[in-house]
Amino acid sequence: MFCRIWSMVIHGVEAVPVRVEADVSDGMPMFTIVGYVSAQVREAQDRVRTALRNMGIVLPPKRIVINLAPADIRKDGPRFDLPIAAAVLLAIGRIPPKSLEETMMIGELGLNGDVQAVNGVLSSVLKARETGMKACILPRANLAEGKQARMEETWGISSLKELLAYCCGEKPAQEIPGPQDEQEAVCPGEEFPAQEEDFDDILGQEGVKRAALISACGFHNLLFLGPPGSGKSMAARRIPTILPPMTREEQLEVTRLYSIAGLLPSGQPLIQKRPFRAPHHSITAHALVGGGRFPSPGEITLAHRGVLFLDELPEMSRKVLELLRQPLEEHQILISRQEGTYLFPAAFVLVAAMNPCPCGYYPDRTRCRCTDGEISRYLGKISQAFLDRMDLCTEVPAVSCETLMSQGNAKRREGMTSAQMRRIVACAREAQQERYSGSRQRFNSELTAAQIEKFCPLTPEASRMMEKAYDSLGLSARGFHRVLKVARTIADMEGSGTIGTAQVGEALCFRSMDKKIWRV
Repeated sequence: MFCRIWSMVIHGVEAVPVRVEADVSDGMPMFTIVGYVSAQVREAQDRVRTALRNMGIVLPPKRIVINLAPADIRKDGPRFDLPIAAAVLLAIGRIPPKSLEETMMIGELGLNGDVQAVNGVLSSVLKARETGMKACILPRANLAEGKQARMEETWGISSLKELLAYCCGEKPAQEIPGPQDEQEAVCPGEEFPAQEEDFDDILGQEGVKRAALISACGFHNLLFLGPPGSGKSMAARRIPTILPPMTREEQLEVTRLYSIAGLLPSGQPLIQKRPFRAPHHSITAHALVGGGRFPSPGEITLAHRGVLFLDELPEMSRKVLELLRQPLEEHQILISRQEGTYLFPAAFVLVAAMNPCPCGYYPDRTRCRCTDGEISRYLGKISQAFLDRMDLCTEVPAVSCETLMSQGNAKRREGMTSAQMRRIVACAREAQQERYSGSRQRFNSELTAAQIEKFCPLTPEASRMMEKAYDSLGLSARGFHRVLKVARTIADMEGSGTIGTAQVGEALCFRSMDKKIWRV
């Protein structure tokens, strides 16, 4: 007898419907799985056979063939155990016909028949809803995640016995185990709880805070440049505390990525805080941008809608840094392999920190002992094309002893707190939401060249300032546009619809800071 069950395979970051076809016929007893499957999927025959036997169901001595179609997409992982078992049970008549029509299911089986959690559940349920399926059957442990897709007929089961009961008309329990998404969400990749970090902890460095604030308001890339111990990493790790909250759509985007990567926090079905990823400078190209024979998401994809922090930037391989150029411009990365093409989202804010020389104290020649050749080689690891993609570049000076001694004196600490900065970010974010309503853009940093002319009106004085700066600073076309985007953000922070000389002047200061060190 022939039958068919629907399931899903993860291809890159997208779910693709899979037909799990089962045929049980007379012939030499055997159990075969075909359809471009990995070794993990082939092992399903032993897990399914043993799980059914431990439930008291003995498969007849017949020829059992399972086909996972389409055959041109590789099937991997244990997610097909449950649909294979359901297809076999349907083919041998242990499940009523039509009880699983237009139903998608995924799940791993234990040898005792228990249904265990798998990765990529949210993407699978979203795809099932998009393709018009009526119901989804998931492992009970993944039910909370699957419910985030808001598909009405989403059921969680913990064993094959519950599947048989469901097919006979008995609906599984709807309780969702563990913490719910109403509780405080986890920020993936965050090493320190956000509530324990505050920009108020940073003494002095008001210019650094200003740059971080502009970066958060417009989602602009930011480069910190300064000597060791000046607070570059400290400032970077506090940027998530002032970022605007994610929309529901962005939460689903991030959650499905972390679910596919197997990094969704336990008991947390929906990620509500923006990611903060801080890989070590020894990271490889595949780990950063994704890749491998069967590509999986890299750090830039895991930082989607959040922050990617690269400390000790010149210590990274130049080859790795140059790979960032395309995703920084296009907010996605396309990886081509013999098996197919994989598109990974990468809309993130790049925050980088570096010393100006190997010892860290250039251009202070009273402390710097590096030769001109050493400094040139060190800075040469960062190409001008890469620098062009950094919207803001700010110097982080060493903190004076007097400033440090004021730590215990509240009256002498006049800088903004994260809460105050968040209010400014919220106002700028509202202005951008209203301006870009109905378009794909969310932040000023995402404007195209054509949109800059429409949304970045300059006063006559500001236009003349930009004309002079273009020649005197040797700006590229990309650099020119990025100055205008930053000026647009500064104007939004000040509630101005038109960009004036004050906003352009500040944006140019952040663009010209790197010239001092690179001496371009």
